[in-house]
Amino acid sequence: VQLVESGGGLVQPGGSLRLSCAASGFTFRSVDMSWYRQAPGKDRELVARITSADGSTKYADSVRGRFTISRDNAKTTLYLQMSSLKPEDTAVYYCNARRLVVTQYNYYWGQGTQVTVSS
Repeated sequence: VQLVESGGGLVQPGGSLRLSCAASGFTFRSVDMSWYRQAPGKDRELVARITSADGSTKYADSVRGRFTISRDNAKTTLYLQMSSLKPEDTAVYYCNARRLVVTQYNYYWGQGTQVTVSS
């Protein structure tokens, strides 16, 4: 399993970024995919999730209405469109794959991409 994030960087408050996660080594269309983030001194938190079954989405309250998660199963790529960015969105963003094996989930992580929101 390999997950490779890209698209992070420095952006001013109110700006936008799109993160991508290129996935390989597993059946992408059959796996729930998520974005997590971890700010300095804080725990890693779920930002958004998109399911494999029907593409339904879930968002953290702090990003709902500003961020959009999507997936392209043909390209085996996960996206996170981030708009109206705030300084508190500054964090390392991680791509996550959650694969159900019998009755347990196995979790896989990318290396992370830094997003910094600052003027």
